[in-house]
Amino acid sequence: MLSNRESARRSRIRKQKQLEDLVNEVSALQKDNSQLSEKINVTTQRYAEMECANNVLRAQAMELTERLRSLNSVLYIVEVSGYAVDIPEIPDPLIKPWQIPCPVQPIMALADMFEC
Repeated sequence: MLSNRESARRSRIRKQKQLEDLVNEVSALQKDNSQLSEKINVTTQRYAEMECANNVLRAQAMELTERLRSLNSVLYIVEVSGYAVDIPEIPDPLIKPWQIPCPVQPIMALADMFEC
């Protein structure tokens, strides 16, 4: 009888230890889950910001492409008509990137043009 009591006591202690271990594991997993959720939220926010900035850059690239087409058509008309036009040499921005080769015109694509 004494042996049975001692065995039951050891069994209860073992079950209590297992329960404590499981509670600790649940707590650690919940903490990890919370941290991962926060990282996902931050990453999702960054993605949305980058998507918005990318849309602005795409619009600016389209606008610059259209400007270039327009300037090329003007140059073509000037060449075809035979006008003598002195085109100044444009410095290479890769050699001296701090020198702006021509007057800067603002690009009109704005972030609020897109739904982000």
